Amino acid sequence: MQITIITPVFNGAKYIRQCIENVINQNCDSVEHLIMDGLSTDGTQEIVKEFAENHPHIRLISEKDKGQSDAMNKGIAAAKGEIISFLNVDDFYEPGVFNRILEIFKDLPEPSFVCGNLNIWNADGSLKHFNKPNRISLVELVSNCFEWPYNPAAYFYHKSLHEKTGLYNTQNHFCMDYEFIMEAAQYIDLKHVDEIWGNFVMVTDSKTQNAHQETLETAFEAGEIVRKKAIEGFNEGQLTLLASILSENKPMLLPEKPKAISTSRKIKNKIKSLFRQA
Repeated sequence: MQITIITPVFNGAKYIRQCIENVINQNCDSVEHLIMDGLSTDGTQEIVKEFAENHPHIRLISEKDKGQSDAMNKGIAAAKGEIISFLNVDDFYEPGVFNRILEIFKDLPEPSFVCGNLNIWNADGSLKHFNKPNRISLVELVSNCFEWPYNPAAYFYHKSLHEKTGLYNTQNHFCMDYEFIMEAAQYIDLKHVDEIWGNFVMVTDSKTQNAHQETLETAFEAGEIVRKKAIEGFNEGQLTLLASILSENKPMLLPEKPKAISTSRKIKNKIKSLFRQA
């Protein structure tokens, strides 16, 4: 078996080197690293080509895409490995994960989806959250009461799973991975392994870190649509189980809108404070 790691990137020169080195340092002979570059102009391509000269497992495909989901889908089509995972340029795997994945998958039916635990880090290096998605049946995911696999650095699956789910939704820009996982859970039993596999970094210039409240609300609404669609296909037993889960657990809610004070307001308040002190 071979693993294909797919990294969608556009102008990621600041992080692409450490991303590539993280895959190299896994010391796994059965891996290819597929860099899906959206015609970067900041030197990203040159860095990848530099590494590829000495590491034949690295492949660069540089062409215009229609966004992250489209780049992911192109990577899936080009992947040579039976097992795939996605690594964003600013995230990283724990040591030894790839060889562990190959060991696990040799005994699994095809297609399978396996997730581990995930560290979510603040930009300052402090731990923001520990993601342990150990309740990931379809009904549990739909309930929105439990952790789900937040980042692909902590999950791997057979490429053939897309023959059942279809590819990532290019119209969903906020939770395309959640939609895919929800779809996958309708066909197979998702598996959790209680080991830390991935690290998700909330860097200051990332889409996630800089998301406005409107973006969070849009993502939350997109998730609601995905869940409602799944519920429409539930049988009586699944609906009964869902009702039981909701009676015993509280669904996760959208964080309250922060009470933000504009920069100009802060400056005015500071000036008033100085005058009062004078």
